[in-house]
Amino acid sequence: MRQRTGRLIRETPLFVAACALTLLFPFAGVAAAASMAQPATVAIDSTTFQAFLEGIWPEAQSRGVSRAVFDATFAAMTPDAALAPLTRSQPEFAKPIGAYLASQVTPARVAAGNAEGARWASDLSAIENRYGVPRSILVAVWGLETNYGASTGRKDVVRSLATLAAMNYRPTLYRAELLACLDLLQKGDVRRQDLVGSWAGAMGQPQFMPSSFVKYAVDQDGDGRRDIWGSVPDTLASIANFLRQQGYRPDRPWGFEVKLPQGLDVAIGRGSFADWAARGVTRADGSPLQSPGDAVLFFPAGASGPAFLVTENFEVLKTYNFSDAYVLSVAQLADRMEGGATIKAAWPTAVPMSRPDRIALQTRLVALGFPVDNREGRISLALRDTIRLAQARVKMVPDGNPTSALLRALSSQ
Repeated sequence: MRQRTGRLIRETPLFVAACALTLLFPFAGVAAAASMAQPATVAIDSTTFQAFLEGIWPEAQSRGVSRAVFDATFAAMTPDAALAPLTRSQPEFAKPIGAYLASQVTPARVAAGNAEGARWASDLSAIENRYGVPRSILVAVWGLETNYGASTGRKDVVRSLATLAAMNYRPTLYRAELLACLDLLQKGDVRRQDLVGSWAGAMGQPQFMPSSFVKYAVDQDGDGRRDIWGSVPDTLASIANFLRQQGYRPDRPWGFEVKLPQGLDVAIGRGSFADWAARGVTRADGSPLQSPGDAVLFFPAGASGPAFLVTENFEVLKTYNFSDAYVLSVAQLADRMEGGATIKAAWPTAVPMSRPDRIALQTRLVALGFPVDNREGRISLALRDTIRLAQARVKMVPDGNPTSALLRALSSQ
């Protein structure tokens, strides 16, 4: 008989809830093509909320949703007034990245991950063989998202999505996810009572948004349901399916910490592993650098902090959550579960740029004619290439790390 996780014992941690703002929205358009630019939110009362709900009925009807399903879904629903302050939370950017990693990749979480990996070893072997994503990565994502299924959230997902869309918080995104919920209910893919998760609409043990459930959820245990709430095999296979469909390469690591030779030109941000070896770059743990493919020289906190070579798999992990702090937490948790060492170099104590400042930096880069792949505060590896060019222009160390100092320097250009 299939084993299931225990009942929810506590609310989703704040960092998990905030992660859901970017969770499972591959910004190349895989899970949602909606803009993440945030308009001003507006306060809503029950009358305004009901008018919003009735306003989406024609579109829901055109998608095949019956009036009976529509009315049952929203019966006696009121807006959730607790969501407005949560939309302003940014845990990954509220503390230095080293402190964030230390709070997420703890000895207790590593030990629990190893225990869960052993408990589900047979299922993980089958999933790893099918999808090619290492079991340590799958368990790490599961652990960071919901503490191995213990903290999946208590919010009514439909109510959260409806409230966020009605209050004009990323309305295109949340309206689309709300309609996806109605589709799921109409087709009988989920039960209304199952639609429980984080305040931002992420559901179940992998914290999938409704549209991602449609595309990537898997019935691994063969019971006829894609149960990301109660089935651990379904949860792990769904994470694996998501990552593999985003392009995860089984023959590549995510990356690793490196030591740089004195005088290395950090303006050169890309190259093959052979190129990096020829430049004198070595792995921080002393193991061989050689690996097929290419890598990006990545300074998550600037050249004064740890340096990494990261592969396309790092970018795939960013489609699950765009935060570099989150992705490094997943990567480090996976490495630690495999017996790897902690990051060796010391982390700077500076707090990362706020989202408004990142948007201001992107806006200034555009004004100066630099190539920018988004204006929504997301710092991709491609944007770090652009930042290197801008840093060189104002005679700063071209490490690709966005800073307030760079924004100030460019403002005078």
